[in-house]
Amino acid sequence: MIQIENLQKEFTIHHLNKTLHAVRDISFTVEKGSFLGIVGKSGSGKSTILKSIYGTYIPKSGAIYYDSETLGKINLVTASPREILHLRKYEIGYVSQFLSVMPRTTALELVEQALLETGVSYEKAHEEAIDTLKHFDLDESLWNNYPNYFSGGEKLRLNIARAVVKKPRLLLLDEPTASLDNASKLKVRESIEKLKHQGTTLIGIFHDLEFMDGLCDEVFTMRKAVVNAYEA
Repeated sequence: MIQIENLQKEFTIHHLNKTLHAVRDISFTVEKGSFLGIVGKSGSGKSTILKSIYGTYIPKSGAIYYDSETLGKINLVTASPREILHLRKYEIGYVSQFLSVMPRTTALELVEQALLETGVSYEKAHEEAIDTLKHFDLDESLWNNYPNYFSGGEKLRLNIARAVVKKPRLLLLDEPTASLDNASKLKVRESIEKLKHQGTTLIGIFHDLEFMDGLCDEVFTMRKAVVNAYEA
């Protein structure tokens, strides 16, 4: 599903006249339907890899080959903005620790819109949005409220709901359980297991190693830059 070859990304701090190397010579492969966990110290470049796959960052060099259902095998590093937007809408989901949304959009509308933009009918989008919000225990009193009034945990659960409701072919998870209680973490785990069962390929960053226990098929360690079979 994903093949990364010699990925390199750096950032230039102009006022300091310095260049920071975020990732160097990163290579790994993720098989279709499997779950790769990425671990490593803070600042080791874990999020940079996910953002490079999603098209938020443009790497300096290397390749990210993605087996798209509609576009065929495509190098995400050289893909056009139109192609990246197409993949985000129909195939690739991304969950970060932070929720960035348009103002005056309710929680229910956000989850509905995720499906509506793919061509799903309003009735089906509305029904699935409600089921997903219920799954993540987002109180019904919040559904028609604006997310800027939510707690950090509520925002994160909404962010996850908005991503998983589309059942993407590839889902990128950047610390999806960072501010969640144990009950909410279990809901996230249930959703991930369900997506895996349905054939979704996942790449995730976690500091909670207990959460990864028995969930990931392989683990990529940034420090060693190698892929090992996951051992509980």
